Amino acid sequence: MGERDKQKVTGYDKYVDWKIFSIPVVLFFLILLMPTPGGMKDVGAEYKVGPKAVIAYLSQELFGAQSTELPQWQLLTAQMMERNMRMGALTKARFLKRNEKWCKKYKIPAAGANFKRAHAFIKNEVDDARFLALMEGALKQRRDVLDYGALSGKDKAAADKGSWHIKVAIAMVVFVVLCFLTECIPLPGVAFCIGLILVFTGVVTRKQVAMLYWSDACWFIMGSLMFAAAFVKTGVDKRVCLLMFEKLAVPNVRWITLIFFLIITPLAAFISDHALAAMFLPIGMLLYQNSLTSEVPEDPELAKMLMIGIAMACNIGGPGAPSGGARNVIMMTYLTDMFGFDIGYFQWITYCFPYLFVMIPITWLIVNWRFKPRVTSLAPAMDHLRVEIHKMGPWNRKQIIALVVFLVMVFGWFTEKEFYNLGIYPIRLGIGVIAVAGAVAYLLTGVVNWRDYHEKVDWGVVWLYAGAIIFGRTLDTTGAAYWLARTVIDFLAPFGMDSGLPLMAVSNGLTAVLTNLMADGPAAAAVGPITLNMAGLVHPGTTFLPFMAMSTAIASSFAYCLIIGTPPNAIVYASGYLEPKDYLRVGLPLWFVANAVLLLLTGAYWVLRGFNALPGF
Repeated sequence: MGERDKQKVTGYDKYVDWKIFSIPVVLFFLILLMPTPGGMKDVGAEYKVGPKAVIAYLSQELFGAQSTELPQWQLLTAQMMERNMRMGALTKARFLKRNEKWCKKYKIPAAGANFKRAHAFIKNEVDDARFLALMEGALKQRRDVLDYGALSGKDKAAADKGSWHIKVAIAMVVFVVLCFLTECIPLPGVAFCIGLILVFTGVVTRKQVAMLYWSDACWFIMGSLMFAAAFVKTGVDKRVCLLMFEKLAVPNVRWITLIFFLIITPLAAFISDHALAAMFLPIGMLLYQNSLTSEVPEDPELAKMLMIGIAMACNIGGPGAPSGGARNVIMMTYLTDMFGFDIGYFQWITYCFPYLFVMIPITWLIVNWRFKPRVTSLAPAMDHLRVEIHKMGPWNRKQIIALVVFLVMVFGWFTEKEFYNLGIYPIRLGIGVIAVAGAVAYLLTGVVNWRDYHEKVDWGVVWLYAGAIIFGRTLDTTGAAYWLARTVIDFLAPFGMDSGLPLMAVSNGLTAVLTNLMADGPAAAAVGPITLNMAGLVHPGTTFLPFMAMSTAIASSFAYCLIIGTPPNAIVYASGYLEPKDYLRVGLPLWFVANAVLLLLTGAYWVLRGFNALPGF
């Protein structure tokens, strides 16, 4: 525990370093005071005026009247089409799959009778070709026809407000990233600064900011740290750890980290990376604590190697299958809706799982290269575990309850979405609610008391990830992520990097940068329509389109460099053994290698294999 205490002193217990902190603060205000770029104003117009302009266009094209003159069901039709257009869902089939719950989710007023009339009108009166033409026209209306310079009155004021929100988001990116990298302010304090910035600059209201701080993913992190505390208290972590490694002939730290990668990475393609990180965190902590000796009372490099190894094993596994993350499904949906190309579940695996085979040894080598622990043999840890478990005797009541509750949670994580879709569950639970329910179950069964949670859960990490949630949402909803993507791609076009593999390299790199600043799903959602539209313009109807969809999804998993990049990064940070710069030690070289491997995979495997009967590019 000595190392953990040391980390707390240098992290949460230190005060603000004003000399360093003044740098992100000054840069934040300088960005706010800079003249607003024209491209930022255009994006502000797209996000604030675009919905109204598109609805007006669709109202005129479909019903020959202004939107203010339409009956409610006709206005609902235009509103639903506009929302689908923003999501990249351009086909009639996608529209017909929407229901009243979907409308409610996106705050579209949809009374039962009006929804049925809108649905019936599109189904019976608008054929597939006309629907697609209308949606493409709406897309052009928003991106090309709508011009900030031509706006006036309320529309111009709305666009100015939108561009101001984007500027605040960009300034906030600079402020937050510098604070994370320098640790000039305690990291949970940065999470609260994000909310304060958004309220003081008028991006969100005081009521909205409180709601934005919480999400299902944040609840999951909180619940997973709570059940990890229960595992440690009851000793279940020791039993599971020994079960995994007792057959290892030479319990060297290198081989143990390799086992982590061989077990965790393939599973992350099918199981939530949140869950895997939470499962293996207590095992990694246990291995470290039991490897220390009187000769080596502390070995920070060993602790960091084990913790980072768990996080990176989770991070690189997600692209292997569509179930490995929301980003994969988002890009599959975009590809189908925008271009009518389908990628099957097994087909995705055959294209993307080879990426895992390449990245497992590479990531393992990078982790072993970047960290040089003094303790290399974990044989003492295994011996110590055997002695302690022998002292425990057979499984006791609390250990059995802890394991049973955990297995029920895992079952819930695997099935909650599928069972809800099948109608078995009447409501969608979410993995976060299940995790917190498990933590409460430990209280109700007497496995832990609240003092255990109070002392053993790093609540600063919970708030840190809550701040990351609102940070990513702000980049997405303000249009800042979209502006960054469009700006970079437009800048590189004159250099001949707007087609073929160079374009894919640019889009992958851009996605990989954004995903370190926001959740992978929003990153894919923000960049996906841009990369696919670029692909459709330069290589229409070719294998480049599905390849771009898969590469964007994979690149959005490259969140290796910051604590807020992925839930696994935040979860292992709760161990107390890591500093923000430790993620960069592994994450930065891994980021470059992963981009190179993805491009090599595309050129050497995907291009040679092709995609169905599509022509090459």
